[in-house]
Amino acid sequence: MTPPSPSELRNTLGANLRELAKSTESISALCRDLGINRTQFNRYLSGESFPRPDVLFRICQYFKVDARIILEPLSDIGVGSKSLLSHPEISDFLSGGVAQLQETIFPAGFYRFVRRSFLDETQFIQGLVYVYRKDGATFLRGFEAKEAMAQQGLPGDAKSREFRGLLLAQEGGIAGLVSRRNALTTSFNFLAQVPSFQNNYWVGYTVRTVRESTTGSRVARLIYEYLGRDGAKVRNAARHSGFCHDSQLVSYERNQLRVGEPFY
Repeated sequence: MTPPSPSELRNTLGANLRELAKSTESISALCRDLGINRTQFNRYLSGESFPRPDVLFRICQYFKVDARIILEPLSDIGVGSKSLLSHPEISDFLSGGVAQLQETIFPAGFYRFVRRSFLDETQFIQGLVYVYRKDGATFLRGFEAKEAMAQQGLPGDAKSREFRGLLLAQEGGIAGLVSRRNALTTSFNFLAQVPSFQNNYWVGYTVRTVRESTTGSRVARLIYEYLGRDGAKVRNAARHSGFCHDSQLVSYERNQLRVGEPFY
């Protein structure tokens, strides 16, 4: 068997990288995540250049592939065949909700959320999440408030505070499973869009997977406000993230959260 030439290796890698990059938010975001210069990465994509071994390692780690991407097309390697949601035991039961959550139903971008605190029912939590699509699924990412972590005796660094989740289309709305890194507690969220002038509000509830307690709640009403990629709105929401009292919420939010009413 004749070994592939350097140009053939570059072309194979370039074709595979172009295919893998389709699942990312953007080439710019991908380059930032990988710590690779955009111009240099474009040369990899076009087959003009080949990455150093350490850069190739980072690429493989990021996309969860091995070094065969320089030798074989992705279709021959079978990338993506190990997806849990495609497992035959559950694929017919869960994958439909993942596939059907399209941009028109729940657009990507930043969302501000508000809910009652699980730890102190006299306070509310405001926060920010980012919704994005990758590999045919919809995900969210955000960070717990430092004050909330401190109340639970947990570290306040960014890695410990980060949470991520998977979103699925449901009848009448969307559902999400959300958890922090390596945590054994998960929250279940359900949201339905509220008809309004701008159609930018979703209202529902969130439930924690904890035992019943007389000192704290396991369920709370939840509001998501779509900010898109409006930098001014996103920065303002980030500045106001954390605990607040109901008097600091706008009247529309107080009405939707039904402050003072029990959850049924």
